[in-house]
Amino acid sequence: MVFLFNSDAERARIFAAEFARVLPDQRFVADRNAVAPEQVRYLLTWTAPADLERYPNLEVLFSIGAGIDQFGAGLPDHVKLVRMVEDGIIRMMQEYVTLAVLALHRDLPGYIEQQARGEWQARTVQQATARRIGVLGLGMLGTAVIDRLRAFSFPLAGWSRTAHDLPGVACYHGSAQLEDFLAQTDILICLLPLTPETQGFLNARLFSCLPVGASIVHAGRGPQLDQTALLEALASGHLAGAVIDVTDPEPLPSDHPLWRHPKVILTPHVASVTQPDTAAKAVIANIRRHEAGLDPIGLVDRNLGY
Repeated sequence: MVFLFNSDAERARIFAAEFARVLPDQRFVADRNAVAPEQVRYLLTWTAPADLERYPNLEVLFSIGAGIDQFGAGLPDHVKLVRMVEDGIIRMMQEYVTLAVLALHRDLPGYIEQQARGEWQARTVQQATARRIGVLGLGMLGTAVIDRLRAFSFPLAGWSRTAHDLPGVACYHGSAQLEDFLAQTDILICLLPLTPETQGFLNARLFSCLPVGASIVHAGRGPQLDQTALLEALASGHLAGAVIDVTDPEPLPSDHPLWRHPKVILTPHVASVTQPDTAAKAVIANIRRHEAGLDPIGLVDRNLGY
């Protein structure tokens, strides 16, 4: 049976070398036209091919990224969907969110605006111990980000759909506790998966529950953010700033106000990118788990959407 790799040639080269070194008995193919469809047991891709039904013996579909919302609802029930869980994705998200939190904490957008005016002026500094950080989403990435932020002595809190217990973190869960969580958050980090429940989650009502002068870091998915509501909250002064890595659409139109907003740092969906060397190791480990009758790491609950 075949592992079919559907991504770019450079990643294919790295994956193929790792498969040859560690899993030589597993046939690795990077050209779909070079294999009979009925031979494909595993498929790694970013989006599902339109003709997925041509692979009748497909057992596991691996996403090459941490997100899986792009696959929609068209996968056969018997096919396991596995999101990418690998060290490179985790490290990069930790780096990005730390960068964003510190930029907002030390008012980097304000200094960039002053620099453009040629203005040399110190801005108010608040101690990290007084800046409350709240993370939306306590999955793999959310908990990893919290671990990295601990070193700065920020008061840390997290919110998720279900209850969690993390040392040194005020944990909230469910819709009943969301407002209490938001009321005690000065910098809000969104790392939620995209589901029907989280579409439009970052909206005017949510922003109104944050303290005046709060900021946001959005590294979840573009459709979770009501961009008009964000612009209005920034204009009113209720929000002080934002670091945005994901938008809807991507890229934004060139005339969109977020591009040149003085209180916004905008990046082009680069917070975390799959690293092929560590990703290949993670996929091989999951193939071994699957063949041993174990669930792969990152197996998606299709009912929950993550």
